[in-house]
Amino acid sequence: METNALSNQQTIFPGRAPSYDDLIQELDGLLRGERDWLVNLANASALLKLRIAELNWAGFYLWRDGQLVLGPFQGKPACVRIGRGRGVCGTAAARHTSLVVADVHQFAGHIACDAASASEVVIPLELPDRQIGVMDLDAPIPGRFNDADRAGLEVFAQHLTIGTDWPVFIGDATIPPQP
Repeated sequence: METNALSNQQTIFPGRAPSYDDLIQELDGLLRGERDWLVNLANASALLKLRIAELNWAGFYLWRDGQLVLGPFQGKPACVRIGRGRGVCGTAAARHTSLVVADVHQFAGHIACDAASASEVVIPLELPDRQIGVMDLDAPIPGRFNDADRAGLEVFAQHLTIGTDWPVFIGDATIPPQP
């Protein structure tokens, strides 16, 4: 049995100069030899919360029965179900587009799971035949996320999605992947 553990590295990105290559390399180490969706999402959310500074929430919402349902996460208790097109997560999923929101209080329809959250980035998790859900990161600081964060997190999400076996009950095939 192969075991993966996080090293004793310090939190990365303290000075807003993220090294997503290092983060992705660490994710790949956690994925090596393990393809279970629950294990991988739990470890990925822990890794994100541990390594990215200034986060108050990091986790996943997965499509189940036509709704985004709370999956593994790190942070305060969260909203359990989000409808298609609702809030930042539901909007990003419906549009098949990553969203960076500098001020969540200015986002029409924002769902306030944690009043401390001020900014958010959401990355859709896509397979060729269906959308799995979204990866969601929140910060208590307005403007915490930028295009470099979005791009790095999209690669992180691709590695996670490809490196995981997904059961058929997770995902929504009625949201066809974008070409």
